[in-house]
Amino acid sequence: MKLITIIEAITRFAGALAALLTLPLVGALVTEVFSRYVLNSPTLWAFEVSYMVMGAIFMLGIANALRIGQHVSVDVITLTLSRRTNGVLRTLAYLLFLPLSGWLTLELYHYFMEAFSSGERSGRSAWNPVLWPGYLSWFTGFLVFSLQVLAELIKSIRQALGREDYAA
Repeated sequence: MKLITIIEAITRFAGALAALLTLPLVGALVTEVFSRYVLNSPTLWAFEVSYMVMGAIFMLGIANALRIGQHVSVDVITLTLSRRTNGVLRTLAYLLFLPLSGWLTLELYHYFMEAFSSGERSGRSAWNPVLWPGYLSWFTGFLVFSLQVLAELIKSIRQALGREDYAA
């Protein structure tokens, strides 16, 4: 299905972006360790950069983890059921989860907009950066995650109907 292909392309892109963000994370941590232990002068920014980038990595990566089936699941029961029954169970689970995911996405959008319009700052260090880029990554990651939940719902419905073998 074209919709699933489009959603999964977006999901792959977000996952690739999350993987690339490990480079600045490692760079910030290496710089902090070098500054702290070799130069005896800790940075003002490395702590905040590292937790913001790690949050972005996590949020941008959750959709791709769902796409490739890397989330925790209990297979003890599902391994004994037929593919169609598994499709029905997954459909019910995604139908229950999709409204929650959509609501959380909307709330993260409000956090982002409020932080952007107010210029909210972290207050956790002397650097005191604005928070909206972090909130934007959280909103974007959860938006992509919600789209992937929708794709998984469609795949599960098709599996429940015996149409196509999309679901893992």
